[in-house]
Amino acid sequence: MFTRLKKLYHEFPPRFWIIVLTFFIDSIGGTLLFPFFSLYITDKFNVGMTQAGMVLAMFSIFGIIGNMIGGALTDKFGRRKLILFGLVFSALSTLTLGMVNSLAVLFPLAAFIGLLSDVSGPAHQAMMADILTEKQRQEGFGLLRVVRNLAWIIGPTIGGFLANRSFMLLFIIDAVVSCIVAVIFYTSMPETKPEAHADTKHESVWKTLMGYRIVFKDFAFMAFVVAAILMGAVYQQMYNSLSVFLRDNHNIDPQGYGFLMTTSAITVILFQFSVTRIIKYRPPFLIMALGTLFYMLGFSMFGFVSVYWMFMSAIVVITIGEMLIMPTSQTIAANFAPEEMRGRYMAIFGLTWLLPSTFAPMLAGLILDNFNPNLLWYIGGILCAVAAFAYWMLHLRLGMEQRFIIASPPTEEPTPVS
Repeated sequence: MFTRLKKLYHEFPPRFWIIVLTFFIDSIGGTLLFPFFSLYITDKFNVGMTQAGMVLAMFSIFGIIGNMIGGALTDKFGRRKLILFGLVFSALSTLTLGMVNSLAVLFPLAAFIGLLSDVSGPAHQAMMADILTEKQRQEGFGLLRVVRNLAWIIGPTIGGFLANRSFMLLFIIDAVVSCIVAVIFYTSMPETKPEAHADTKHESVWKTLMGYRIVFKDFAFMAFVVAAILMGAVYQQMYNSLSVFLRDNHNIDPQGYGFLMTTSAITVILFQFSVTRIIKYRPPFLIMALGTLFYMLGFSMFGFVSVYWMFMSAIVVITIGEMLIMPTSQTIAANFAPEEMRGRYMAIFGLTWLLPSTFAPMLAGLILDNFNPNLLWYIGGILCAVAAFAYWMLHLRLGMEQRFIIASPPTEEPTPVS
C-alpha cells in the first residue's frame, strides 16, 4: 500500500499536492455549513423554502457577475492573487452571515457576498488546468473528488451535530478554516499562469472582458454548458432542498440527512479513483450521458420511496453518476479552452453551477411549499433525461476529436524470447 501511494504521489507535480491539501482543509469548513444553510434560513427567520430559495438565488445572480469578472481577471493578472482574495473574503463574509438577524438585511448582503465571493472561482479551475497535463487532468480532478468526499465524512456529520445546538458555531469554524487555508496557500503556492501570448500580454482589462465573445461563439462548448446547467439544476437539489424535503415530509432530522451525505462520501472514497482510471479511456461525452442517466434514476427515486434505506440507495445511485460526471466534465471544459483563455472558459463553465443556483432553489421552494413535494423529483428526472440526450448528441458530433480523447490504454511491451 505504501509503495502504491508513493507511486501515486510521484505521478503528479508537487504543486498539485499543495492544492489537494488546501482543498481538503477548505472543504471541511464548507461541508460543515453549506448543506445546512437552507435549514439555517428557514429555522432562524421562520420562513419557508420559497424565501430561502430567493436568498440563495441572490447569492448566485450576483455570483454570475463576479464569476465573469473573475474569469477575465484570471487571464489578465493570474490565479494566485484572486484565490487569496477569495479565501480572506470568504472568512469575513461567513462571519457576517452568521450575525445577521433580519431577513431584510440578508438579501442585500447575499448580493454583495455573491458578487465578490465568486471572483476567485475561475482561478481555481484555471490553476488546475495549468498544473496538470491533458492526460493527468481526469485523474487529478478525480483525486480532488476523493479528497472532497473525505471532508464530507467529517463536515456534515459534525455539522449536523452542531446545527442541532448552535448554527453560529458552523459560521465561526468555517471562517477559521478559510484563514488557515489562506496562510498555507500564501506561503506555499506560486503563480501558475502561463506566459501571455505576445498579442494579449498588454491588452486592457476591457479587451480581456470582450474576449468572452469568442467563448460564446464556440457553439459546441456552449451546448455542453447548457446541458450541464439542466443537469446541475437537478443535482443542486441534493444540497438545497433535500434536507428540507426529508425533514418536512419524512421526519428525518439534520443528523439523518448528514449521514446520507456521509454515505455518498464513503462511496466516492472507495471507488472514485478506480472508476476514473477506467473511464479516462472512454469517450467523455458518452460517460457524461451515462452519468446523467444515473442522476435521472436516483433523483426520481426520492419521489417514489418513503423509507430511510431506500433514500440511502438513491444517494448511492446518484453518487455513481457523480463519479462519472464530475472529473469528466471538468476535464472536457479544460480541454475546450485555449491556454490564453482558460480563465474565461472556466468562468463560463462555472455557470453550470451558478446559473441553476439563481432559479433552481426558488422554483424548488415553490413546488415544495405549494404542490405535491414529490413533483420536484419527477421534474428532475425529466430534465436529466434531456441532458443525457444532449450529451449523446455532442458525442456524435465531437466524440472522436483528438482533444476529447483523454488518453489511450497503455500497451505492454512484448516480452523478449531468450
